Amino acid sequence: MRSSNRNRNIERRAEYLQADQCVPPPCDDGSMDRIWFIKDGCGLACVFVTWMLVFYAEFVVVFVMLIPGQHLLYSIINGIIFNALAFLALASHSRAMLTDPGAVPKGNATKEFIESLQLKPGQVVYKCPKCCSIKPERAHHCSVCKRCIRKMDHHCPWVNNCVGENNQKYFVLFTMYIALISLHALTMVCFHFLYCFEEEWLKCSSFSPPSTVILLILLCFEGLLFLIFTAVMFGTQVHSICSDETGIEQLKKEERRWAKKTKWMNLKAVFGHPFSVEWLSPFATPDQGKVDPYQYVV
Repeated sequence: MRSSNRNRNIERRAEYLQADQCVPPPCDDGSMDRIWFIKDGCGLACVFVTWMLVFYAEFVVVFVMLIPGQHLLYSIINGIIFNALAFLALASHSRAMLTDPGAVPKGNATKEFIESLQLKPGQVVYKCPKCCSIKPERAHHCSVCKRCIRKMDHHCPWVNNCVGENNQKYFVLFTMYIALISLHALTMVCFHFLYCFEEEWLKCSSFSPPSTVILLILLCFEGLLFLIFTAVMFGTQVHSICSDETGIEQLKKEERRWAKKTKWMNLKAVFGHPFSVEWLSPFATPDQGKVDPYQYVV
């Protein structure tokens, strides 16, 4: 706790605010004009595992339970629901992974930029000595993304990206849809086991009985783990949004220096103004409306 406060104070020291020490990187971030993508081996492996597990669930649900099913209407309805939720989950995952979470321009702590802020006597700017950027209040440096991220909550390897100001909506939707398809898959597995116990195993699946049992047990194990993990993460994120306090701020117990808003306003700041069905769409970019911008000076 003491070390975190010490690091925060270091950024305020005059010697760390000397603009002459900051030189923009040699190939300065034309990355703002490109798709945001983090080249991290661990993160990419987690992304691959996530997608493969969703595809495995898709395979078992469709080819082991629904297609061999005797009730056509049951198979059609559940197939549409499961595939729609899986599509929304993967779309949300892609948006969370490929959206700039709120990166502060890198290497902008130059003499010219500081002078352009027209600071008044007594005003202080925050500078990150790691990426040489002047950052707004509530921004934190991510060692994986190698950038300062506005309103950074945490870095999630499962989406290979930070969860921050610009992509928190997509991360919340990802956890919600994964929890829903996990619950749906577990429910269908229970019904399928009951159906197979009443009928002959050879009639309820196109696979052999041992193969069917193994595939369903693996799906149960996967669905249960995913349901618990994503449901907890979803609840944590919603609580963080409503209290307007990021995971890092809660962990470091940082002093609250920003204006307090209602829970409803905090939700609209993340999902968009006004409330609409687009809150549930990973394809709709939230319109944050008249949200107070994070200032560079305090």
